[in-house]
Amino acid sequence: MSEPLDHGRCYRAVAGRDARFDGWFVTAVRTTGIYCRPSCPARTPLARNVSFFSTAAAAQGAGYRACRRCRPDAVPGSPEWDVRADVVARAMRLIADGEVERSGVPGLAARLGYSERQLHRLLVGELGVGALALARARRAQTARVLLETTGLPVTDIAFAAGFASVRQFNDTVREVFATTPTELRRARRSAPAGQPGWLTLRLAARAPYPADEVLLFLGAHAVPGLEEWDGTTFSRVLDLPHGPAVVRLSPSAGGDGVTAQLRLTELRDLGAAVTRCRRMLDLDADPAAVDVALGADPALAALVTAAPGRRVPASPDAAELAVRAVLGQQVSVAGARTLTARLLVAGTPLAEPVGSLTHAFPRPAALADADLTAVGLTGARRRTVSALAAALDRGGIALDPGADREEAGRALLAVPGIGPWTAALVALRGMGDPDVWLPGDLALRRSLASLGSTDAEAATRWRPWRSYAVMHLWALAAPTLFTRTASLPRSA
Repeated sequence: MSEPLDHGRCYRAVAGRDARFDGWFVTAVRTTGIYCRPSCPARTPLARNVSFFSTAAAAQGAGYRACRRCRPDAVPGSPEWDVRADVVARAMRLIADGEVERSGVPGLAARLGYSERQLHRLLVGELGVGALALARARRAQTARVLLETTGLPVTDIAFAAGFASVRQFNDTVREVFATTPTELRRARRSAPAGQPGWLTLRLAARAPYPADEVLLFLGAHAVPGLEEWDGTTFSRVLDLPHGPAVVRLSPSAGGDGVTAQLRLTELRDLGAAVTRCRRMLDLDADPAAVDVALGADPALAALVTAAPGRRVPASPDAAELAVRAVLGQQVSVAGARTLTARLLVAGTPLAEPVGSLTHAFPRPAALADADLTAVGLTGARRRTVSALAAALDRGGIALDPGADREEAGRALLAVPGIGPWTAALVALRGMGDPDVWLPGDLALRRSLASLGSTDAEAATRWRPWRSYAVMHLWALAAPTLFTRTASLPRSA
């Protein structure tokens, strides 16, 4: 559980309009009835007139509406939910992924292994509101983004945002934003006309954000048929609850985030698609905290200074990453890409190919039943993939956003053929754990040797940001991967 918000510290951030705290909390002003992001450019309210909430949902639950000037719902999410591993953080990750819209609060509670009453008590005790209010705030945020950035009909927006009816959508918009959907639409900024059937959204990030580097890293690992990289834009197929989607990701023109173009099978998957893209791009990280901690170590100081804000590119689906990690054992990146491409025939095909993109990655059930003899794997590796897929399919291994990371690690290690390096890679690039070390990685060992350190020492040296230390050390071992050529070296 996180510490209660400190009024004095929060107010100092507000008085300084410190954008580093945007997304960490919101400021509710009693005299105006609105809540703002910490960096709101409006006149700073008196300290006695403000309260602080860790989520927009809690501010809404207390009767406040969102500021129209600073748009507190348009900031990166709190990095706290990715850092923490407790049930509240796991619940927040699942809510962001749309679990409440798909299976309701009972389904959310079941995924977490708690009763509805227990989960409600935990959420209200820490955040002041329950799962329904948190999901409602997420839907309102999605609706506003669509109203202000797309030309979709209002009815389509209502269902794309996850509302059960247009009436519910209208009521929520009025309550949260003190305006109507039509009035929000009038404020829509002009944007270049997009391709028919595609949605274009801006995904915000905390500065500094090295979009070019993140997309390059993903592009270097692109699997033909599933992913595509043209030197500027990274595209891939997403396996979403209601059908496959295609996303194209490129640096935003202003350099403060990423532009996403989405083609969805069903609009109601939009929220899940955005959440998975944010996770893949590590957009909700707190680069200031990471850089301060790692930069304080003389061994990493120069690396951090040379690459401020470095992120940990991840997978939109941890189960996919787990299979790909097994395929990548003891082979080069190019070899792993080739092996993975051969699996795609078991995945869901796109109704119409988009460029070279043809299939979503196979779901565990399809892989568990697939004949892997033509993939080119050794017998032992085939058995590992089949056992992993079967365990994922029957629930013996849970890698979803609400999974317990420690339990997931133990379950992975119980699969014959999966060792500590593979399990750690799944935690780092599949589950988005910011504090993972890769034991025995050859590239990391080379970098550590050049810094006068060892694998054993590094295993605890850079807590709680070891995942980011891994990226800096990988960049040291293979700088061309992070500057537009070549690929990662082989790893053990």
